[in-house]
Amino acid sequence: MAHELNRLNAAKVKNAEPGKYSDGGGLWLFKREDGGGQWVLRVTVHGRRREMGLGSLTEVSLKEARDAAIKWRTTVREGADPIKERERQRREAIRNLHLLKDIAVDAFESRKAELKGDGLAGRWFSPLELHVLPKLGKVPVADLDQVDIRDTLAPIWHTKADTARKAMNRLSICIQHAAALGLDVDMQACDKARALLGKQRHKAEHIASVAWQEVPAFYASLDDGSVTHLALRLLILTGVRSGPLRFMREDQIEGDVWTVPGEAMKGKRDATPDHRVPLSPEALGVIAEARRHARDGFMFPSIRKGVISDATMSRLMERRKMEARPHGFRSSLRNWLAEATDAPHEVAEACLAHVTGNTVSRSYKTTDLLEQRRPLMARWAKHVTGQSGRVLQMVKAQ
Repeated sequence: MAHELNRLNAAKVKNAEPGKYSDGGGLWLFKREDGGGQWVLRVTVHGRRREMGLGSLTEVSLKEARDAAIKWRTTVREGADPIKERERQRREAIRNLHLLKDIAVDAFESRKAELKGDGLAGRWFSPLELHVLPKLGKVPVADLDQVDIRDTLAPIWHTKADTARKAMNRLSICIQHAAALGLDVDMQACDKARALLGKQRHKAEHIASVAWQEVPAFYASLDDGSVTHLALRLLILTGVRSGPLRFMREDQIEGDVWTVPGEAMKGKRDATPDHRVPLSPEALGVIAEARRHARDGFMFPSIRKGVISDATMSRLMERRKMEARPHGFRSSLRNWLAEATDAPHEVAEACLAHVTGNTVSRSYKTTDLLEQRRPLMARWAKHVTGQSGRVLQMVKAQ
């Protein structure tokens, strides 16, 4: 039997003319005119002749071809079809070698429709992108375990507790997504990692704000007519969150009312109604200036593409050595409403688009209190621009 095998050698393989050459045991070399070639294994499975490619001559050596031939001849002796078995093994390998970075992207794409603005702001994906994928992105999701997760999140588990919690939550969703795809994953990996990491030592920190008495001075300093200055001015005047403001479009403004789409508001896009914002004369003036910079329908475009970033406004305040951040102006407004007006709680909360009441009471509520908010926001604008310091007395609805 030995003399029937290994008929070829390296020199014969290299110098062979175009044609078919047997190495014995069903292993053949098909040599082409261009000098290249293909290894082929001929076997008989259940009385049926099969030809199985083992790779090209440039990629598979004679020894490797012989080793492969031995492997697949053994498969035939065990009664299996080597071609079908190889395909099964290939599918199994692919199924179990999905990298976490690929699963994370696929999970995000599957959930974009649930996220406000289709998740374009990046807040859903960024905890993974910044704190998980740099270390675990190239790990096959089937190999991911609680120790990997613990070691990855341990550096921020206590110091950046909220970010770490979000990263763990997103990672858990990715693992569930992988399981839904049929991958062999440890569904309890994140729970085990939490047990290893222990309870977080973290106190909630409120975003620093500017005292409402000091807002006029800051507002006056935003005087260069740039996109950043105008965006901050309108942010202060309207009390909205930075996301809706940064993505503000010209077609959202009608007269002295800006309608923020529900999908741009905080919360799930299918559960949040549109929010109408009354625009004071000062706010309309800022918008008129901003139209000079408008691009692609957006009022506050960035220099390159898209819209101005939240970080751009924050950095302006950082450069001025301020602890406060843009979001903090909502607190400035809310404190002014509480201390300088007698606005009813529900109206004051509506100025910031805060949800009040329980689910039942909200289901019966059919007004957004726009007309009651108008004088408040007009008075806030006068305070912000230094025109008035008087306390506004609200007439409560009968």
